[in-house]
Amino acid sequence: MALKWQDLIEERKGVMMGKPVFKGTRLTVEHVLRELGTGMSHDELLDNYPNLTPEHIQAAQQYAADLLAMDQIIYQ
Repeated sequence: MALKWQDLIEERKGVMMGKPVFKGTRLTVEHVLRELGTGMSHDELLDNYPNLTPEHIQAAQQYAADLLAMDQIIYQ
């Protein structure tokens, strides 16, 4: 069965100001994506965040792709 980001990511008002987090954690999707953007490897992420799994990283990337695919202009 293919991984669905909805299975691993949630938004809750009382957690991290409603930003998307990995279920059961306070680790934001944004933080993981920013770390990847700075050049941090998957292995480094997994070492630095013991509760993070490869599936979480994949879900974060899928989430970002789906967000970008939305039909909204985010800058002019």
